[in-house]
Amino acid sequence: MNDLVITKHIHEKDSFKIENYLKHDGYKASARACTTMTPDQVIDEVKKSNLRGRGGAGFPTGMKWSFMPKDAKKTKYLVCNADEGEPGTFKDRLIITKNPHAMIEGMIIASYAIGAHVGYIYIRGEFFREARMLEFAIAEARAKGHLGNNLYGGQHAFDIYVYRGAGAYICGEETALLNSLEGKRGEPRLKPPFPAQVGAFGMPSCVNNVETFAAVPYIINEGAAKFASLGTEKSGGTRLYGVSGHIERPGVYELPLTISGRELIDHCGGVRGGKKLKAIIPGGASAPMLSAADIDVKLDFDSLMKAGSMAGSGGVIVIDESVCIVEMTCILLKFYEHESCGQCSQCREGSHWLSRLFQRIENGGGTAADLDTIATVCGHMAGQTICAFADAVTGPALSAVRKFRSEFEQHIHNKGCPFKKGHEHRHGEKVPGVAHV
Repeated sequence: MNDLVITKHIHEKDSFKIENYLKHDGYKASARACTTMTPDQVIDEVKKSNLRGRGGAGFPTGMKWSFMPKDAKKTKYLVCNADEGEPGTFKDRLIITKNPHAMIEGMIIASYAIGAHVGYIYIRGEFFREARMLEFAIAEARAKGHLGNNLYGGQHAFDIYVYRGAGAYICGEETALLNSLEGKRGEPRLKPPFPAQVGAFGMPSCVNNVETFAAVPYIINEGAAKFASLGTEKSGGTRLYGVSGHIERPGVYELPLTISGRELIDHCGGVRGGKKLKAIIPGGASAPMLSAADIDVKLDFDSLMKAGSMAGSGGVIVIDESVCIVEMTCILLKFYEHESCGQCSQCREGSHWLSRLFQRIENGGGTAADLDTIATVCGHMAGQTICAFADAVTGPALSAVRKFRSEFEQHIHNKGCPFKKGHEHRHGEKVPGVAHV
């Protein structure tokens, strides 16, 4: 593919340094936006590009920017979500370590469009190295005059500060992130009011993902029409897919949004060891899984939604035939049980009971009634809480039972896992040990 938006130069030596970025027309887009375009023109261009948020929700970026109030008297904040705590997702770290100036330039353009003078990059606490690299890149940009007062000879002023979180998964949700940024407990807020009205420190705020910001300079340089043409009718541009699991060539790939699950697996060399594909998780661990029969679906936001899953954060986990779906889902649910902030009883209690139900089935103590109970618990969780965390829990739980019900029934009938020693595989062959994704 020739049209790479973000990763075109990441294999060059010292690609993270500003000298390399400037060599490839870096910061020309921010200079152009701040000197030759009005804020509304910038927002309109991003709207026309069909850029949608790359953090998980897929909300149209230009529309989100347009929600910010025009009142110049109010302090406004721009926030970059670099928390990236979704299991199976690692594409934002690639941008931070290989092309951080694209993200910084995108933030400059966004700040001009919405009238913000202060920006924060909220980064996951465990990403110590990445936080240091961001501090280095910001200092480079500041030294070259791309951050500070009177940018590009105009009136716009903007600076960026890095804020390290404490490693809570829930802080990837924008309002929990804002609470954490303020030094409060990382719990989601009730909406409305939305962050565009009452965000960081009670002021209008806009939160976007690392990859979202990194795509903006391309839109200003190359035009909205070109960016839009790289994707689908409603989703413009390319996407970074972080592919892991049982795949021959795991890694981060920048590919069109028109690619299908099967094409992506082929692009990555196929299933590892020539084994059969059992399932994929197409958008990070919270995305409902798809069976091998479903993978011809395109991986854009709308196509995956129609298929009963979601594009999410772009983390594609490939699962081969050796994996016990029950055990794998147990592991995921244990993670979500631990990471629930506990604010909503449906999520706090539901994630706990789902984890226990799946563990009981895996350990051989499950009953047929448990499968109905799982569906009932999920029904009391999804869409019933302050944020979408409960939906994230029920996604893998429900899809596992629906797509691989016979595997659960076999666990119940055999009083244990057929993938472990001492049990027969459902096709009759012995399966040594336990396979993990």
